[in-house]
Order: sequence, then structure tokens, then C-alpha cells
Amino acid sequence: MNTKFAQKLALAVLPGMMIIGSQAFAITSQQTAQLDSAGVDLNCFHWQQQAERVNAFSYRCKNGAFATATAGEQSRLGDAYYYGDEVTQDYDAAAKWYRKAAAQGDAYSQFSLGYMYSKGEGVPQDTWLALKWLSKAAENEFAAAQYALADMYYYGEGVAVDYREALHWYRRAANQGYAFAQYSLGFMYKKGIAVERDLKRAMAWLQKAAELAHPEAQASIGHMYLDGEGVARDASVAFEWFFKAAMQGHAGAQNNIAYMYRTGLGVEQDVNRALMWYRNSARQGYATAQASLGFMYHKGIGIEQDYAHAVRWYQLAGVQGELSAQFNLGLMYMQGEGVARDLNKAAEWFLAAARQGDAEAQYYVGTLYQNGWGVAQNIQKALEWFRLAGESGHAKAKHEIELLAASQSV
Repeated sequence: MNTKFAQKLALAVLPGMMIIGSQAFAITSQQTAQLDSAGVDLNCFHWQQQAERVNAFSYRCKNGAFATATAGEQSRLGDAYYYGDEVTQDYDAAAKWYRKAAAQGDAYSQFSLGYMYSKGEGVPQDTWLALKWLSKAAENEFAAAQYALADMYYYGEGVAVDYREALHWYRRAANQGYAFAQYSLGFMYKKGIAVERDLKRAMAWLQKAAELAHPEAQASIGHMYLDGEGVARDASVAFEWFFKAAMQGHAGAQNNIAYMYRTGLGVEQDVNRALMWYRNSARQGYATAQASLGFMYHKGIGIEQDYAHAVRWYQLAGVQGELSAQFNLGLMYMQGEGVARDLNKAAEWFLAAARQGDAEAQYYVGTLYQNGWGVAQNIQKALEWFRLAGESGHAKAKHEIELLAASQSV
């Protein structure tokens, strides 16, 4: 669920202080005594607007009661406490003032209160109450609430998964120009979720979001042009969209840009730029980029060969389940490249890749069991792994099956 998108507008009044514009001014002890004797609560002192610079809340505060506070003023006070604007951040106080404003029908405060219940900020975490307040805000056409509510139905957060209901709320938010919802709606049309698959409509919604600088939408359009999905295949146009997303820090798009520079797909080949974009993506923890960067160090592509750096990047990708990194780590431990030769670790990494269905890794696992390298020798297990590799058309695995069958029949 998203963080708040509203601009912080609140200016708060503290004991012994008054706020004019963005400046805080001390009240003298004599003034404080006079106000106190008049029964005014200094935590919510009423300041009349006497000049254009005055931008304080118009609260009349007798006996601690906010006699004339509007829902908007209560909401802004909630913001002040939520964000710590001119007051000490206090989620409990924020929830209190959002609740007052929400009860008056203020959509932003309803959304804010729902968000706080979803996160357990200032209130006990309660998905049902989050749903209640988000629903109220959504019915009041608050786009962020509509999007958050759609997400709850899409992912089954506190409610049963209901893609049709999610589609309904995404559409209402998207029609208000909410980029996150426009992307989600485009995604559902692209995948045919709760709606007939329609790539033309998918592209239309994704473009709306992309024009609002939504990086995921930009990357998605890039994929559609790269794969010719609903549009004519055009790698150069795909590159342009990936580049827009990459410039916003989208790790997947950065990886795609790197690959296109490396291979010259849709852009003039430039290995140095490929390395730069792989690094940008890899440093964000993107496993595919980490594996590719490891491979470039491993093979010395565009950079001096460095086995130690290759192992480092392969390991970062491998622990995330990246198959090629796991397989290459198996090779490096088996051959002692950049690390001490260790057949036990080689077996661990080959097994990790083999369990993901990689035929070459399955063949190596079969070979390890056949010879007892890093694992206890076990011809039956060797045959099982060779068969799995053979089912994927691995010629060497099929040949080993024939040899083992012949040796066992003798």
C-alpha cells in the first residue's frame, strides 16, 4: 500500500508559541499569564488573520475545546502530528485528529486513518478498520484510497481475493488520473485478469501512466515493443521506454538497457555503457544484473578478467535463486576459479540450479553422483539426474544413460 501523497500543509501551535507563516514566535510570560487567566488553552490558541503573512489555524479554544475547527483544519493538524511539522511527531495525536475530521466526512482523513490502521501507526493494526475507512474515502472519490482498496482486493489483504472488485476500484482511480491505478489497470488488461485480454486497452492505460512518469508502466511498454506484444516489434522504441524507466532508477529497466548495450539490440553496441547500467541495477540487488555483471568479470567482457569479482556477484545473485549464477558458481568451485577448489560447494550450487530444471546443471549433478565428487557416490541418483537432463534433450546425459545401462547389464 502506498504512503501518503498529500502535501504537508499544517502549521501547529505549541504552548508558549504562535505560528505566523512558517515562523514561530515566543509569547512572553506576561502574555501567557493573561491568556491562562482568560481560560484559553495555549495548545490551541486562536489567532485572527490580521495580515497576509498570518497562516495559523482559526481555532477558538475555550476550556480545551475546538469550537470552530473545520474538518480541513483537523485534518491539517493530523498531518502536522503525522509528519512532525512544527510539532513533535506523534502518531497517536495524528490518529485522533484524523478521526475527528474523518467523522465529518473528510476523504483525505478517512484515507489517512485507514492507512494508519493498515500499518498499526498510532492505533492497533486492524485490517477490518483499515478496509472500513479506506472504503469510505474511496466512495468519496479519493483516488489514493480507491487504489489502496483495489490493492487489498487484488492481493487478499484482510479480504478474500476478488479481482473483479479490484478492477472496479483501479478503474475508478485510473479515471481520476491516478498513475498507479492506470498502471494496474493496464496490467490487468495485458494479462487478462478479471477482464478479457485486450492489448490495445492495456497499452492505452500503460501510456497514460507512463506519461505521468510511472517507471513500471514505462518498463512494461518497453517489454511490449521488445516482444511485439500488441504492437509491431521495435527494439529501438523498446530501448527508449526502458531508458525512461532506467533514468528513474527502475532496476529491471536498467538491466534491460545494459543487455541492449551489450548486444547492440535496438542501440549501438557499447560494452562500457552496458557495464555502467549493469552496475546500477546490480547495486540495487537486481539478481539478473548481478549474474550478468559476474559473467562479464568471469569472461573478461569489456573489463579485465577478475574471478574474485565474478564470484562476488554470482554469489549475490545465486542466493536470490538466479539460475545462471548458481550454475556458474558450481563451475568456479569445481575448477577453483577465484576460490579454493571445493567440490562440496560445487555440488551445492549445481544442485540449486538443477532443482530449477537447468539441464546442464542436472548433467553435472549426475556426473558428481557418478564419480562421488562432493557427494557420496550413488549410481542410481546419477541415473535419475541424467534422465532429467536427457528429457530436456541433453545429448551428453543421454549418452551417459546408455553407458551406465550397458555397464549394469554386463
